[in-house]
Amino acid sequence: MEETAAFAKQLAKRVGEELHIPVYLYEAAQTDKKRSNLSVIREGEYEGFAEKIKKAEWKPDFGPAELNIKAGATVIGARDFLIAYNVNLNTTSVRRANSVAFDIREKGRVKRIGDPVTGEVVKDENGNPVSIPGSLKHVKAIGWFIEEYGVAQISMNLTNIIETPLHIAFDETCTKAQARGLRVTGSELVGLVPLNSLLDAGRYFLKKQQRSAGVSDAELIRIAVKSMGLDELGPFDPQKRVIEYLIAEGSDKLVSMSLRAFADETASESPAPGGGSIAAYCGAMGASLASMVANLSSHKRGWDDKWEYFSDYAEKGQRIKDALLKAVDEDTAAFNKIMKAFELPKGTDAEKAARKQAIQDATKYAIEVPFKVMGLCLEAMEVAKRYGREWQPQ
Repeated sequence: MEETAAFAKQLAKRVGEELHIPVYLYEAAQTDKKRSNLSVIREGEYEGFAEKIKKAEWKPDFGPAELNIKAGATVIGARDFLIAYNVNLNTTSVRRANSVAFDIREKGRVKRIGDPVTGEVVKDENGNPVSIPGSLKHVKAIGWFIEEYGVAQISMNLTNIIETPLHIAFDETCTKAQARGLRVTGSELVGLVPLNSLLDAGRYFLKKQQRSAGVSDAELIRIAVKSMGLDELGPFDPQKRVIEYLIAEGSDKLVSMSLRAFADETASESPAPGGGSIAAYCGAMGASLASMVANLSSHKRGWDDKWEYFSDYAEKGQRIKDALLKAVDEDTAAFNKIMKAFELPKGTDAEKAARKQAIQDATKYAIEVPFKVMGLCLEAMEVAKRYGREWQPQ
């Protein structure tokens, strides 16, 4: 993030100096946290910015301290992935949805004397309204009514999903809604979501049930979707909604095959997949078996107090399994890279040198992949040993 913030500052400097447009930094690129929030910078909107920009505390970070009539002003910043997220309520009241939104959003609500809605606004020594902060950091929220579905929603932007992840935002909304006599019925994601957000949510809800979180990514996503009701308003297809799945589409040719198709491809006249890919797949099966035993143990009657111990090892086995499955295609890709290097032209000295270097680089990579497989298989053996003769219940 530091590198991204530094790049944002360089870009802002050029925009300000070369285009003569006022530039404000925000989020991680802004060192003054009083003006790092985008909504704070935007206050007053375009109509009021001509006066706002003249104030000393609102001098732009770069560019002239004067509103550009044609181009206005701009903001340039750096932040983690933003999740646009809506939570559904069993009400049609925007006012009640807003009450919950104000309870959770970082900005909170304006402090009033007496009635929280109609009471006199409390102001500080500078005459500015005093706010009561909400319970969730890095969350912007507001209530609205969705006519298409006939329900009120709390519409959120999660601007730092490390500090306030998706599942915490959902759970806290449930708590605050219940305190106001409302019930959360489901939720929806707007746009794409990082894979880890759903995996972390799946683990979170499984652990709340005191069940092992060492299950497949597909199962973790299923638990996350059902726990947060992400499919209440429409089908939720992870292949179309998860960023990593869209980016990787088509890159896992071998592991996407059926067992029979994979065996047939291995037995064909093509030299790949070869021993490296097969070794990686066998290692993945070993890690899978170790995870299976750990998961069975975590749910065994009489061992309820040890479910976390087994869950930790099941998760480790799943991580190793996933890395080995990735190596199945990676090993074949490494072999194909060598073949392509040998096909490079060698008519001139320069071409010969380039070809030689390409062969060396490809060969080194082709060695690194099976070496990594060996290390992962050793890790898998360590997990498996926990359920052999060496493991005894404590």
